[in-house]
Amino acid sequence: MLDDFTHHRPESPALTRDDPMAMPLTYPGLLPPGPGVLSGRQFLPLTGRDGGWHVEGSPLDAWLAARGEAPMRARHAVVAVGSNAAPAQLHRKFTRHRVPAVVPLTRVRVHGLAPGVSAHISRYGYIPAAPVAAPGVSELFVSWVDDRQLAALDRTEPNYRRRVLDPGAHPVSFDGPADPLEGPADPLEGPAGPLEEAGAVPCHVYDGLHGCLADEAGRPVRLAPQRRLIGALLGASAELARVCGGTPEEFVVRVRDPRVRDTAQRLLRRGRRVTGPAARAAA
Repeated sequence: MLDDFTHHRPESPALTRDDPMAMPLTYPGLLPPGPGVLSGRQFLPLTGRDGGWHVEGSPLDAWLAARGEAPMRARHAVVAVGSNAAPAQLHRKFTRHRVPAVVPLTRVRVHGLAPGVSAHISRYGYIPAAPVAAPGVSELFVSWVDDRQLAALDRTEPNYRRRVLDPGAHPVSFDGPADPLEGPADPLEGPAGPLEEAGAVPCHVYDGLHGCLADEAGRPVRLAPQRRLIGALLGASAELARVCGGTPEEFVVRVRDPRVRDTAQRLLRRGRRVTGPAARAAA
């Protein structure tokens, strides 16, 4: 799934500067080329060594402690199907809510789940992602957030409900060190997959409250770059194009008007079947 979108080198200023709220046609944002730590306006690469993650030559927990930040075992794993994988979007969200923008991001493989298209339009002008049930395995990012960051993320997601993925329905395996939480002495130490299947690392996901767009056959529409996605929707509906303009650029400008956005959402939902929430939660 990651290969559908643009990646930049870790030192690229755009990686932590150009967020989808400011540049809606970039949604879901510029994704990292690999695991790393968002630290303010920097994105620092993570390397796996000696059974744990290292950053700038130090074990990740020691690096976090030196900055007064929560260790990995005090953090929550949030699987990102949309812009929460983009360092610039996370930076904007956290700084807006006055919490530290220091967040490790690593890769995971999730079975039976993929980024779909939520049946609503963001007030910033993009059509965001939401998880959908799908065969196969998706390679996604997971952000490791502390309690304050998790509360801030919740406040930025009024169109979603955070759930814990059912590891039986959606097994998750982590890329990187054997223990994603850097606990070599942990009794559950072992390959990343069995650790997750044992419930050692609950994974959260934001499930869309509006359902997801589906095609004529009822299959969930998969997330695509915004220009392609919006262009296809405009091309399929003359009425939508009349309301929102004939190009993605016109669309993102016009739908910032709440009245236009409401009309456009009704047209999207009327013109296509809408699936219900797809990410299954643990009981």
